[in-house]
Amino acid sequence: MKQPIRLTICSLLILFLTVACSNSEETNNKNNKQTELSDAAEPENPNLITLSEAMAEGIKTETLKLTGLADKIQVPSQIKVNEQKLIRVGANVTGRIVEVNVELGDYVDAGTILAKISSPELTTAQLAYLRAHSMTALNERAAKRAKLLLDADVIGAAELQRREAELQVSRAELSAAKDQLRLLGVYENAVNDLVRRGQILPSVGISSPKSGSIIERNVVAGQVVQPSDRLFKVADLSKVWAVGDVPEHIASNVMAGQHVEIQVPALGNIILDALIIYVSDTVNPQTRTVMVRTVVENQDRKLKPGMLASMRIIETPQEQLVLPESAIVRELNKDYVYLDKGNYSYLRIPVELGAEIGNLRPVISGLSVGQHIVVDGAFHIDSERKLDRKE
Repeated sequence: MKQPIRLTICSLLILFLTVACSNSEETNNKNNKQTELSDAAEPENPNLITLSEAMAEGIKTETLKLTGLADKIQVPSQIKVNEQKLIRVGANVTGRIVEVNVELGDYVDAGTILAKISSPELTTAQLAYLRAHSMTALNERAAKRAKLLLDADVIGAAELQRREAELQVSRAELSAAKDQLRLLGVYENAVNDLVRRGQILPSVGISSPKSGSIIERNVVAGQVVQPSDRLFKVADLSKVWAVGDVPEHIASNVMAGQHVEIQVPALGNIILDALIIYVSDTVNPQTRTVMVRTVVENQDRKLKPGMLASMRIIETPQEQLVLPESAIVRELNKDYVYLDKGNYSYLRIPVELGAEIGNLRPVISGLSVGQHIVVDGAFHIDSERKLDRKE
């Protein structure tokens, strides 16, 4: 009986060891699977890079903060004559030009005789003035005699009143004749000369009302002209206009009082500063633009009307986050920056940026105030990150 009992005990021991080994293998497999799952849940971040202290020496970081940034709208423009200082000179009467005294480009003072004109209408007006002047002088003497005769009781008061009335009428006629001569361009000095000499003036001068340069001349000697003809243009070029055309879709951002920078290619790299003085209330239907105007000092006369120019309108500064170009790296047409995570670790994150404004890019999304970013050395960090990934 003892031998069967031994065999039974041995069988039980073998069965127990077999079960124990099987449980141990299952436990090890479970632990291995948990380890694999844990590794899969926490993969290595491909956008994170840690540098050595020596490699991080040349890297510069800054804390993001709001900055006042003003955009510049660049529009084509042109130098033009300041029309507030422009005079169009014409004849006051229909007649023939007998003399032209100035050339295109000449500078003239106010009152300078630009040309002389002869006219039948002018002759008639002078005769009417001389006749009125003579009648006035005659009636003045008649009125004085009548007063003396009245004092001597030779004539009655009615006769004195009649002669004084005639004097008033002749004075009115003289004043009207003088005004007519002024309308025809015969001014005080010429009128006095007409009376002194008692002779009809063969011609009268066409003078400039203001000082300036002759920028247009449309007349020659012998030409018959009318009052509607524009014979000369006289302009003061010490101040000129710079006129620009702003596209209608951005015209709402432009207003009077804004600063502009004006560059004229013909003058090289000189930048002229000015203020917008006028923004048109209408849109040009052909070009779909809005006209803006500035006044520019031109004391040295280097700016010539008709010159092409470029106008940069400076918008009102707005507080926003901005990045320097050196902080930005690009990959697959996307913009990235590196955040400083401390201990020489840097994390690459995507950002959305606006158009460049003076080597700065406004941040649309992806960053916030107070974050530490790499502003110098971002390209070096990105190169190290790519090499680390290849290894």
